[in-house]
Amino acid sequence: MNVLIASGFSEPRIRPVSDRPADAAGLKQALRTLGGGVSVITAGEGTERSGATVTSATALSVDPPRMLVSLNRSSSTWPVVERYRHFAVNVIGADHQDVANRFAGVGGLRGPERYVGAEWTRLASGAPVLENAVAALDCEVEEAIERHSHVILIGRVLSIRLGGGSSLLYQNGKYHAVT
Repeated sequence: MNVLIASGFSEPRIRPVSDRPADAAGLKQALRTLGGGVSVITAGEGTERSGATVTSATALSVDPPRMLVSLNRSSSTWPVVERYRHFAVNVIGADHQDVANRFAGVGGLRGPERYVGAEWTRLASGAPVLENAVAALDCEVEEAIERHSHVILIGRVLSIRLGGGSSLLYQNGKYHAVT
């Protein structure tokens, strides 16, 4: 184990450093330290609805308005997005941890079962949108790039709903409310 002396404006700290191989386990461990905003990606209609909790939603461009989302190709959400050619990015707040957990598959819920317990509407694309999300970005798939285990979705933003509140973050296996 190496030791790193960190200095700055406060007293120097000694912090352990652990070198890891560049493999899947090492990458997962490193990325857990990177806090990310929690969003629920939703797609489909009726009994063919699905969705997933992600920290990979971000703006690709503001002009023109485009979103970028990375989805696991083996998830139940990708085939629905591929079929319907739409998705919504629902930015989740601290009071929606239960929604985030359901869409992360906690409790084994799948497909439309994940939508139970929250209010949903639709905007321009037809993708389900959480009524009281901090923000929702309704997107049409502009491009889907399949690489390795994931698909990179580029979405043309068709409409935006601002609900207010503070977004939820996820880091080191825990949710953190932003105030």
